[in-house]
Amino acid sequence: MSQLSDPIADFLTRLRNAGTAKQAQVIAPYSKIKAEVARILKQEGYITDFEVDNTATPAVLKLTMKFVNRTPALTGVKRVSRPGLRKYVGSKEVPRVLGGMGVAIISSSRGLLTGRDAKRENVGGELLAVIW
Repeated sequence: MSQLSDPIADFLTRLRNAGTAKQAQVIAPYSKIKAEVARILKQEGYITDFEVDNTATPAVLKLTMKFVNRTPALTGVKRVSRPGLRKYVGSKEVPRVLGGMGVAIISSSRGLLTGRDAKRENVGGELLAVIW
């Protein structure tokens, strides 16, 4: 198995490709940060459900995509902060994605938060990705 230089970008690309191919389920290698991103996606209504399969070696994350009228709820994903260029934002600089229709995912000292939650809690951090 080859090493990925950016496993979060790989995870987001799997989600984007599943939406365009209209796949019902996405399987990705498990990590804590990917599970937290999946939790945020479920909380915001972009996926139906997710589960961690520990029986597989190594453990995998299984996500069930959400479709509305045969179109995917998740239409776009962009990785903002990457290994070659980290992007940090303060609580006042958190971007609004598509005028509030999308979600910014921020890694802060309080864990992974949506942009809305980060503004409410007055914390900044690394802007991982924007999703719409």
